[in-house]
Amino acid sequence: MSNVFDVLKERGFIAQATHEDEIKELLGKEKVVFYTGYDPTADSLHVGHFLQAVAMRHLQMAGHKPVVLIGGGTAMIGDPSGRTDMRQMMTPEIIKHNGDRFKEQLGRFIDFSDDKAILVDNAQWLMGLTYIPFLREIGQHFSVNRMLTAECFKSRMEKGLSFLEFNYMIMQAYDFLELNRRHGCTLQLGGDDQWSNIIAGTDLIRRKEQKQAFGMTFNLLTTADGKKMGKTMSGAVWLDREKTSPYEFFQYWRNIEDASVEKCLALLTFLPMDEVRRLGSLEGSKINEAKEILAYEVTKLVHGEEDATSSLEAARAIFAKGNVSDNAPTTEISSSDLEDGIGIIEILSLTSLVPSKGEARRLIAQGGISVNDVKVDSIDYKLDSSMIKDGVIMIKKGKKTFHQVKPV
Repeated sequence: MSNVFDVLKERGFIAQATHEDEIKELLGKEKVVFYTGYDPTADSLHVGHFLQAVAMRHLQMAGHKPVVLIGGGTAMIGDPSGRTDMRQMMTPEIIKHNGDRFKEQLGRFIDFSDDKAILVDNAQWLMGLTYIPFLREIGQHFSVNRMLTAECFKSRMEKGLSFLEFNYMIMQAYDFLELNRRHGCTLQLGGDDQWSNIIAGTDLIRRKEQKQAFGMTFNLLTTADGKKMGKTMSGAVWLDREKTSPYEFFQYWRNIEDASVEKCLALLTFLPMDEVRRLGSLEGSKINEAKEILAYEVTKLVHGEEDATSSLEAARAIFAKGNVSDNAPTTEISSSDLEDGIGIIEILSLTSLVPSKGEARRLIAQGGISVNDVKVDSIDYKLDSSMIKDGVIMIKKGKKTFHQVKPV
């Protein structure tokens, strides 16, 4: 049986590792307890978190034991990694609510039955710390000079780095130490923007416990030109169906750039790599087959087979035939309002097809909006009841984004 390290390497997950040969050997010969942390800074996970969950699932399927750490304590401070400004402070009540949502969502990918995985909250040990004893026990092992060379801090120095955020690296390192002591955790995983924090934890365990610990980071989910994936005009692509519907989630993956298809199939699905490479090699219009499979597989993992199938059927109905679909995104409006006519700018705003009225005007000027397959050529255009076909009015943004307006 192949080593899971080789599986992760072949599929394109691994960015950096503290001791690559030792980690590979460890994963090949014994059951490893590893952890990934999630700070509950929102009430849902997004697609960037999903990549980490898929990696954990690969490791669990290979017989290793995940520790999922919910950052109820570290969220009180805020991670400066990848930030140009300070995170908004949240109340303990909001943090707990968000953490509960994370636990529910991660349970779809990680098997917590029969002690196959552990879920813990770092508030359990961080919130009870006393300042002076913690400084004496832990703070003495951190060099300020070395910390300031970390990318997560360097990027913030010009705009200002608060002392509160400066403690984040120490908190995350302490998490690793506590998980090592409590659960025998020897490997920390995270996105590549967490590298500095992860090596701080391995160093702290070496100093405090005289043990070797390991860290490994995964490539961030980016487009071919290096931009982070998972953003749309209306915001992040969430795993919560109330924030991003299964159909919208499906459509995000169905519409990704051709150059990213093979990478996403490798990172976000469990299809065999031979099939991933075959699909990724398709050219011209045939690449749409690969995109459809990608969208279906990822939606099935996140929302289940029923939602994946209904999203696929809705997409095919709209794209191929221009048909109405019960599963496509729909906004209901008053029939009486439609009798009087509703301006296209207002409709685009109501349907959340654009983030602002300015963006709506820009799209209309560029010919990017159609109603019932007829291009809108004026910002004064109005929708009225005469446009209803099969019970709805179909609005299209660009070539691939559809939205139904349904009078009630």
